[in-house]
Amino acid sequence: MKRNQNQWFYFIIFCLLLILSSCGKKLSEESTLKRVEQSDQIVWGVKNDTRLFGLMNIKTGQPEGFDIDIARALTKEILGDEKKASFVEVISKTRIPLLKNGNIDTIIATMTITPERAKQVDFSDAYYHAGQTLLVKKGSKIHSIKDLNEKTTVLAVKGSASTVNIRKAAPLAKVLDLESYAECFTALKSNQGDAITTDNTILMGISEENPGYVLTGGNFTKEPYGIAVKKGQEEFVKKLNQALKNIRKNGEYERIYKKWFAKILRMMQ
Repeated sequence: MKRNQNQWFYFIIFCLLLILSSCGKKLSEESTLKRVEQSDQIVWGVKNDTRLFGLMNIKTGQPEGFDIDIARALTKEILGDEKKASFVEVISKTRIPLLKNGNIDTIIATMTITPERAKQVDFSDAYYHAGQTLLVKKGSKIHSIKDLNEKTTVLAVKGSASTVNIRKAAPLAKVLDLESYAECFTALKSNQGDAITTDNTILMGISEENPGYVLTGGNFTKEPYGIAVKKGQEEFVKKLNQALKNIRKNGEYERIYKKWFAKILRMMQ
């Protein structure tokens, strides 16, 4: 009798382990595309501090910019209505953790496709091609990356590819990592640094709003921006890539591009 009881005990334990293993597998393999289709909403991680790409409009309480409009256009392609896009603020160091934790479905936040990041997330095709450069005060003695040395301090945002790139490109320069581009610009104005470095498009937005500061030296990297999703979400990546192709083909991409960059590009000519 006791032997039979032990057999039943181990059988029950075995069944419980199978159930738990199955649940764990389902959770880890949860389809982002299915969740998006079931909820009828895509939650995008976007920046709220990056002029031209993602900046909070204080009057409306909504983010606006190139990334925001692209996200809405892609949402319309996937779910049929751009209003089914919702937005959560991210910064460079929080965007991947928020994605992995399931707080957001995808990231569109001036995020450069890099081999290191590709180990943590999957990327769509590039939706924008930028390049890293420098922003300095007019009259600065810094005219290119070659002018950065042990006497200069470069400001960059924590968790961004810019910090890695600048340390490689100018190994002698001091690099001060801050939380946001707003903090970097405040530090530049107060002479805590000699230059800000990040993608040219982001710096163009700062320069447009602050004419006393200019881009200098040209681009010293190539920065393709991608839309990030959790690893293993091939179906969702395919859906995003097809949506990107569609908005390029139907002219929506060009319309959004001109809306946000036509003015600043004319200023740089």
